[in-house]
Amino acid sequence: MSNPHEPVPAHDAYHPYGRNRHGAGANRAAMIVHTIADIAAGFLGLWILLYLLEANQGNVFVDFVHGMADWLAGWSQDIFTMKLEGLRVFLNYGLPAVIYLLLGHGIAARIRRL
Repeated sequence: MSNPHEPVPAHDAYHPYGRNRHGAGANRAAMIVHTIADIAAGFLGLWILLYLLEANQGNVFVDFVHGMADWLAGWSQDIFTMKLEGLRVFLNYGLPAVIYLLLGHGIAARIRRL
Protein backbone atom coordinates (compact mmCIF):
# COMPACT_ATOMS: atom_id res chain seq x y z
CA MET A 1 0.00 0.00 0.00
CA SER A 2 1.34 3.41 -0.86
CA ASN A 3 2.02 6.16 1.60
CA PRO A 4 -1.05 8.48 1.85
CA HIS A 5 1.30 11.45 2.25
CA GLU A 6 3.06 10.89 -1.08
CA PRO A 7 2.29 13.45 -3.76
CA VAL A 8 -0.09 12.32 -6.49
CA PRO A 9 1.72 11.63 -9.78
CA ALA A 10 1.43 14.42 -12.34
CA HIS A 11 -0.50 12.26 -14.82
CA ASP A 12 -2.91 10.04 -12.98
CA ALA A 13 -6.35 8.82 -14.02
CA TYR A 14 -8.15 11.59 -12.15
CA HIS A 15 -6.07 14.45 -13.53
CA PRO A 16 -5.13 13.57 -17.12
CA TYR A 17 -3.49 16.95 -17.67
CA GLY A 18 -1.69 16.98 -14.35
CA ARG A 19 -2.15 19.30 -11.43
CA ASN A 20 -1.01 22.41 -13.31
CA ARG A 21 -3.92 22.00 -15.77
CA HIS A 22 -1.57 22.11 -18.77
CA GLY A 23 -3.72 21.50 -21.84
CA ALA A 24 -7.01 22.50 -20.25
CA GLY A 25 -7.27 25.51 -22.58
CA ALA A 26 -6.88 23.32 -25.64
CA ASN A 27 -9.45 20.90 -24.28
CA ARG A 28 -11.89 23.76 -23.69
CA ALA A 29 -11.33 25.15 -27.20
CA ALA A 30 -11.88 21.69 -28.68
CA MET A 31 -15.12 21.35 -26.75
CA ILE A 32 -16.33 24.71 -28.10
CA VAL A 33 -15.57 23.71 -31.71
CA HIS A 34 -17.19 20.32 -31.14
CA THR A 35 -20.33 21.92 -29.66
CA ILE A 36 -20.69 24.52 -32.43
CA ALA A 37 -20.48 21.78 -35.08
CA ASP A 38 -23.11 19.73 -33.24
CA ILE A 39 -25.46 22.72 -32.95
CA ALA A 40 -25.08 23.56 -36.66
CA ALA A 41 -25.79 19.97 -37.67
CA GLY A 42 -28.68 19.89 -35.21
CA PHE A 43 -30.38 22.89 -36.84
CA LEU A 44 -29.94 21.34 -40.28
CA GLY A 45 -31.24 17.97 -39.15
CA LEU A 46 -34.18 19.58 -37.37
CA TRP A 47 -35.13 21.52 -40.50
CA ILE A 48 -35.02 18.32 -42.58
CA LEU A 49 -37.26 16.62 -40.04
CA LEU A 50 -39.70 19.55 -39.85
CA TYR A 51 -39.87 19.75 -43.64
CA LEU A 52 -40.43 16.04 -44.16
CA LEU A 53 -43.12 16.00 -41.46
CA GLU A 54 -44.79 18.98 -43.15
CA ALA A 55 -44.57 21.30 -40.15
CA ASN A 56 -46.57 24.53 -40.25
CA GLN A 57 -44.41 26.99 -42.22
CA GLY A 58 -46.23 29.91 -40.56
CA ASN A 59 -45.07 28.89 -37.07
CA VAL A 60 -42.44 31.18 -35.54
CA PHE A 61 -40.26 28.29 -34.34
CA VAL A 62 -40.39 26.51 -37.71
CA ASP A 63 -39.56 29.80 -39.45
CA PHE A 64 -36.59 30.36 -37.11
CA VAL A 65 -35.22 26.85 -37.71
CA HIS A 66 -35.70 27.27 -41.47
CA GLY A 67 -33.86 30.61 -41.41
CA MET A 68 -30.94 29.15 -39.45
CA ALA A 69 -30.79 26.13 -41.76
CA ASP A 70 -30.85 28.37 -44.85
CA TRP A 71 -28.02 30.45 -43.44
CA LEU A 72 -25.93 27.40 -42.47
CA ALA A 73 -26.53 25.63 -45.79
CA GLY A 74 -26.40 28.69 -48.03
CA TRP A 75 -23.19 27.51 -49.67
CA SER A 76 -24.67 24.13 -50.60
CA GLN A 77 -28.09 25.13 -51.89
CA ASP A 78 -29.11 23.62 -55.22
CA ILE A 79 -26.20 21.20 -55.42
CA PHE A 80 -28.88 18.57 -55.91
CA THR A 81 -31.77 19.56 -58.19
CA MET A 82 -33.96 16.48 -58.46
CA LYS A 83 -37.73 16.65 -58.90
CA LEU A 84 -38.59 14.93 -55.62
CA GLU A 85 -38.77 17.91 -53.27
CA GLY A 86 -38.30 15.88 -50.06
CA LEU A 87 -35.18 14.17 -51.38
CA ARG A 88 -33.80 17.49 -52.64
CA VAL A 89 -34.25 19.11 -49.19
CA PHE A 90 -32.78 16.04 -47.48
CA LEU A 91 -29.64 16.10 -49.64
CA ASN A 92 -29.15 19.89 -49.82
CA TYR A 93 -29.39 20.26 -46.04
CA GLY A 94 -28.02 16.84 -45.07
CA LEU A 95 -24.72 17.29 -46.93
CA PRO A 96 -23.70 20.40 -44.98
CA ALA A 97 -24.81 18.75 -41.72
CA VAL A 98 -22.48 15.82 -42.36
CA ILE A 99 -19.65 18.13 -43.43
CA TYR A 100 -20.06 20.29 -40.31
CA LEU A 101 -19.96 17.19 -38.12
CA LEU A 102 -16.89 15.73 -39.83
CA LEU A 103 -14.97 19.01 -39.89
CA GLY A 104 -15.98 20.10 -36.40
CA HIS A 105 -15.16 16.80 -34.76
CA GLY A 106 -11.95 16.46 -36.77
CA ILE A 107 -10.77 19.94 -35.83
CA ALA A 108 -11.69 19.34 -32.19
CA ALA A 109 -9.70 16.11 -32.15
CA ARG A 110 -6.72 17.89 -33.69
CA ILE A 111 -6.93 20.69 -31.08
CA ARG A 112 -7.01 18.13 -28.26
CA ARG A 113 -3.76 16.60 -29.55
CA LEU A 114 -1.92 19.93 -29.44
